[in-house]
Amino acid sequence: MANVQDELEVLRAQLATLTARIYRLEQRAGIPQQAPLGATDDVQEVKIGVPPATIQTASPKPKVKAPRKSGELESTIGKLWLNRIGIFAILVGVSYFIKYAFDSGWIGPAGRIAIGLLVGIAVVMWSERFRKKGYAAFSYSLKAVGIGTLYLSLWGAFQIYHLVPAEVAFSAMILVTASTIVLALTQDAEILAAFAMIGGFSTPVLLSSGENHETALFSYVCLLDLAILAMVRFKPWRRLLVGSFVGTQILFWGWYSSYYTRDQRELTVSFALLFGAIFAVIPLITPLTKSRWHPGPSVTLTFLPLANAAAIFLALFFMYEGDHTGAGFVQDTLTWYALGLAAAYLVLSSLFKRRAGSDPDIVKATNLVHVAIAIAFITIAIPLKLNHHWITIGWLIESAVLLLVAVRTRATFLRYFAVVALALGIFRLLAYDNFYVENLFFNWRFATYLIAIAILGGIVSAGHRFAGPREALALRIAAIALNLLALTALTLEASDYFGRRVADWYQVRVHAGYGPLQQIQFARNFSYSAIWLAYGAGLMIFGFWKRSAFVRWQALALIAFTIGKVFIYDVSQLQQGYRILSFIALGAVLMGISYAYHHDWLKLSSKTQETSAEESSS
Repeated sequence: MANVQDELEVLRAQLATLTARIYRLEQRAGIPQQAPLGATDDVQEVKIGVPPATIQTASPKPKVKAPRKSGELESTIGKLWLNRIGIFAILVGVSYFIKYAFDSGWIGPAGRIAIGLLVGIAVVMWSERFRKKGYAAFSYSLKAVGIGTLYLSLWGAFQIYHLVPAEVAFSAMILVTASTIVLALTQDAEILAAFAMIGGFSTPVLLSSGENHETALFSYVCLLDLAILAMVRFKPWRRLLVGSFVGTQILFWGWYSSYYTRDQRELTVSFALLFGAIFAVIPLITPLTKSRWHPGPSVTLTFLPLANAAAIFLALFFMYEGDHTGAGFVQDTLTWYALGLAAAYLVLSSLFKRRAGSDPDIVKATNLVHVAIAIAFITIAIPLKLNHHWITIGWLIESAVLLLVAVRTRATFLRYFAVVALALGIFRLLAYDNFYVENLFFNWRFATYLIAIAILGGIVSAGHRFAGPREALALRIAAIALNLLALTALTLEASDYFGRRVADWYQVRVHAGYGPLQQIQFARNFSYSAIWLAYGAGLMIFGFWKRSAFVRWQALALIAFTIGKVFIYDVSQLQQGYRILSFIALGAVLMGISYAYHHDWLKLSSKTQETSAEESSS
């Protein structure tokens, strides 16, 4: 019986050990389970003769990384760093030997290229030995050297020594790129895919002969983009899509600046639209997993639609804007293109929204970005042939939509795109747009300013609820910009009003004399002071109402500037009547503000006393 009892105890011990291991595996897999009896974070020896019920469950101990001992550091240096330095030294020595052989004439051009190709292949094959031993990073570094050697050898064979025609070198480089892609997929290595992408986009540059081969070049780029897109379809390597987009744009605009002519427009437009279509379908076919590099919606799936839409329209704009033979035809064509792009992005938004089983945050952000792009294109398209100031309005409205999307989806990075669009719109409004104004206030310039002011007002109003502490400065800048735009808009209206009166005077100056002209100029200068003073007073009232010291300080700064104008400029330039009105109005406003401060409507004196009392007590 003793032997049977011992065997039972052994079986119990083995069962407890297996239970503990299963428990640890469930913990690592994220399966919530109750700790079994005898299960511990570290497998403990189960004593024979002790019933399992009496074994206490030990709490998991935090793993503390032990400091590296001197022996471990010595081993790392000996095994890793000395190995790398030795490999580098050998490569340098071999390079010097090969250079010496080249300079001495021992090896001809064909031999040099053959050595380069053999060395490149050998380094790639040699790198596999390190990968199998667990040195993946070092293996990929060697592969980069080997792949780069292959590309440079093929480039030298065609460009320097003229040993092979362009078609052979081009086919060989495609073979290198395809082989690198196969290695990337089989080894699940994104960095190898990046090497293949860089090599693929470098191939046309390395093999450039200075001739225009538009069809061959852009067909190759399309196939390369599709290959990268297909690779990302099965691997979560969405960052490669950004590199593919950048490479495509570099090759397109590089070719455009050197070879584009108007008679190639139809073919070039077709390729530009094809590139745009390839990158537009990315949200429909790529996996929608969240990135491990940042929380929230995908940067790639929100940045690429914006950049792609801008690239398509800019390409179309430059290709058609340079055609001065028919301005109406050009504007009509761009209008239809803009409407077509708006419709395409609305369709993409609808298709993308129907994707089942996708992450709701990513779907919501990307869907709303597509809607914002469509709205921007519609805003630009409808009145495109009437006036280019609608481009400014499009940028302003796009910034507002992007801000709304950023707030609703909590995608912070979208706020930066919105700020860029808003800054572009305001800069174009102030520095670029030319308006022909015939009516006071009821004109497109004042309407455009009102749109910009309304967007800035919405930012300031909503910022108190949605902005974080780090965005407080941005909100203050927006408030100041709002007031400056309002003052600019009102001042321009007054300036144009009196400018039209001056123009009317020039029509009848022979009979009217110079007296009316001086009266117009006096009234114009007085109107500036009146507008600034009235706006400053209104701003001060608003600051008292909202109890905002920041607003009141803006009002004080504007009133101080107006005081300087009245005392320095108006005294010498205005007529007696306007001079009297300027000083009386200024004095009345200043007395009213002083009255408000004297009556301490904001209880500023009590706050000052409380602060001083706290300081004295402390």
